[in-house]
Amino acid sequence: MLRRLPKAANENVLVDFATSDDAGVYRLSPECALIQTVDFLTPIVDDPYCFGAIAAANALSDVYAMGGRPVTALSIVAYPGKGDPGVLGQILEGGAAKMAEAGCAVVGGHSISDEGVKFGYAVTGVAHPDRIWRNSGAQPGDSLWFTKRIGTGIISTALKRGMAELSYVADCVDSMLTLNRQAAEALEGLCVHGCTDITGFGMLGHAREMALGSEATIEIEAHRVPLLPGALAYARAGAKPGGLENNREFASGDVAFGEAIANELEMLLYDPQTSGGLLIALPEGDGRAFEKRFPRAVRVGRVVERGEKAVQVI
Repeated sequence: MLRRLPKAANENVLVDFATSDDAGVYRLSPECALIQTVDFLTPIVDDPYCFGAIAAANALSDVYAMGGRPVTALSIVAYPGKGDPGVLGQILEGGAAKMAEAGCAVVGGHSISDEGVKFGYAVTGVAHPDRIWRNSGAQPGDSLWFTKRIGTGIISTALKRGMAELSYVADCVDSMLTLNRQAAEALEGLCVHGCTDITGFGMLGHAREMALGSEATIEIEAHRVPLLPGALAYARAGAKPGGLENNREFASGDVAFGEAIANELEMLLYDPQTSGGLLIALPEGDGRAFEKRFPRAVRVGRVVERGEKAVQVI
């Protein structure tokens, strides 16, 4: 669908939708570029304050994935006209608190009346035009690193079905509330060839975009990908979010699996994430330096010359 849209005829547009990157980038001057992104979602947890904070962390993530610093945000609200205003207030408070944690000023917003609750932000960040991270620069020989654990979609589905243990839900919520700020700051000064955040398209959907944009193949070592506690068990139990099959349909033509990959692990690799971690392609030496700076990072694969498929799961 986006292919039918005309590309911006402006030399200062550094990144647009052509490579399915995480945000758009516009050069204001030789020293400063604007990073612009928008993201909103339906409630993923029961607590309204927590939902607002997760929505904010999720929206901020795209700026961090581009190597930027978020500076301002506009809230986006859809809420029932006869809904409890106190609940909406808690959502806004949670979002504002997370934005404040990121040093990002909420300067306004827009709301509409809707039957379903939706909340998020349009976020503006800044970065040097020569230091923008893209999802399309991964190079053969790079190591591939991931900064969080996956499984938020499956655990959230288990929660909705009354299957989830509260301790597992707490771990999931804590992950979604965690900003990608520290991981991004740990990458400063390193040679980031490719970076994206793992969100709605799942690990394989976003890895596919990175591989296609980089004209390379990404090898993912499935058993090295960190999982949230309980995620594997709930995948086995069939707690499948609606977006998972959409992700599989979207990406599967460009993905090959080794024979030893269990079905539940395949499910998790397609699982749509909310406020997921950063997937980063780095030269070997920089990868080791990043691991020392950010010990939670896990090496999950590597980039190789383009093969038959864009993504190879081994």
